[in-house]
Amino acid sequence: MYFNNQTTIFLDGKWTKAAEATTDLYTQSLHYGSGVFEGIRAYKTEDGAKIFKAKEHFERLHYSARKMHINLPYSVEELEKLSYELLVHNQLEDAYLRPLVYLGQNMALQPTEEVHVMLCAWSWDRYLGDQLLRVKTSSFQRPNPKSCFVEAKVTGHYTNSILATTEAKQKGYDEALLLDMNGFVAEGPGANFFYEKDDVLYTAPLGNILAGITRQTILELCNELGVECREKFFTAEDVYNADSAFFTGTAAEVAGIASLDDHTFNLKWEDSLGYQLSLAYQNRVRKKEYKLFELV
Repeated sequence: MYFNNQTTIFLDGKWTKAAEATTDLYTQSLHYGSGVFEGIRAYKTEDGAKIFKAKEHFERLHYSARKMHINLPYSVEELEKLSYELLVHNQLEDAYLRPLVYLGQNMALQPTEEVHVMLCAWSWDRYLGDQLLRVKTSSFQRPNPKSCFVEAKVTGHYTNSILATTEAKQKGYDEALLLDMNGFVAEGPGANFFYEKDDVLYTAPLGNILAGITRQTILELCNELGVECREKFFTAEDVYNADSAFFTGTAAEVAGIASLDDHTFNLKWEDSLGYQLSLAYQNRVRKKEYKLFELV
């Protein structure tokens, strides 16, 4: 689903066919999970394909690389230019882009000078689908922020996400919700979390979560629409009495949630703030950022 014989990727300064690309079996990234990446979406707009918040994504990629002692050899501007070239090479407009920075041979637990950069893209529907989700509080916690840089998008961090999602699905649910080391709600395995109560939105503060770019966009939209959103610590029990809830992420966009631990939320999704924000989000990503915002 990710590539075919015609798919072109950017790898270490060259355009090459994905089916012909190779990698080293002795990379530090493969053996120890030391690599960084981004998930970015391009949308078909009235002015052609536009990559949503490319600058912010590549700034975060550089931040993640610095935290992992990786020397990323391309600037934000260069990566943005290459990403548009990637879309042209593959004749894509609505697409998901995956920049990946991985390391060379090194079995020692220290940085390596050999750095590889890959850019690929494919057509990908919303990661969590279009149906409301049944969510289960995970037995796995988000990593302690003193154990790693939880706000960096590091490849190895996602073993935690795989364990949580797999557990939830094995128990008959669609997705997991993870707590932090203090027992407060953190986020989903691959998305930030919001809930609504009495016309106010709540989301976990930064510190124990990934600083999601879609999350930040939702906060911006709340400000524009006059929706109150509070960043605070809260428990799963607090969410049980919520009116609605949703996940946000580049791959998932805005994904509505039907229930947490079989506690069904009070509002119909179509009557919720999350639904209004999902429409606003689609309006934002498919129109020029400088145009007057209006709710579709």
